[in-house]
Amino acid sequence: MKQHTHNFVEMYTGLVGFGLDRQTDENTVMYYLQKFSDDQLLKRLIPSLRQEDMEEIFELINRLLRSHLSDTEYHNLFLKEEHP
Repeated sequence: MKQHTHNFVEMYTGLVGFGLDRQTDENTVMYYLQKFSDDQLLKRLIPSLRQEDMEEIFELINRLLRSHLSDTEYHNLFLKEEHP
């Protein structure tokens, strides 16, 4: 059974741009993140990243998750598991 979804990028027909207004910025970030996480793209991109690039991505994602999700949300929404 699939646990992950990427429906937004498939359905979104609005503006992809940054700096116009908060809603467009939020939609653009969601669009970019879902496009960025595409398996085919990542299989090509990841091997070409420097170690420092990978560390930066990893640290940014972890910082954002820790700052904006509770432990329960982290486990349920990110890890897709029940909080221990």
